[in-house]
Amino acid sequence: MAKILETENNVINQIGVGTEITGDVSTNGDIRIDGLLNGNLKTKGKLVIGETGSIKGEITCKNTVVEGSVNGKITVSELLTMKATSSLKGDINTRRLAIEPGAKFTGNCNMSMDANAATPNESEKSTEGAKKA
Repeated sequence: MAKILETENNVINQIGVGTEITGDVSTNGDIRIDGLLNGNLKTKGKLVIGETGSIKGEITCKNTVVEGSVNGKITVSELLTMKATSSLKGDINTRRLAIEPGAKFTGNCNMSMDANAATPNESEKSTEGAKKA
C-alpha cells in the first residue's frame, strides 16, 4: 500500500498550450502550466510555468520554475527560479531566489528561512522594475 501512496504523490499534472482555466487549482503533485490560469494555485510539489504559460492569481508551492508570466503574489517554501524569458508582477515570499539575466520582476521580495510565515513588513526589499539586459 505504501507504493501506491508514493506513486500518487509523484503525479505530474499539466495544463497544455491553448487551455484556459478560470478558478482555483489545488494538487498534492507537481504541475506544469503551458496554458492560462486565472485563479489561485496551491501545490505541495513543484510548479513549472512554461514559456507560453501564464498565471493571474496567488501561488503557493514548494519549488517553482518560471519561464512564462505571473501576475500576483507568489509564496515558495524552498526555491523560486526565474528564467530569462520570465515576467513576474507581484510580491514574492521565498526561502531562496535565482534570477537569470533577462528576467523581469516588479514588486517586493521577502526572503526568509520560513517563507510561509513571512509578513510583508519583515525585511522587505523593494525591487521596482528590476530588469537585466
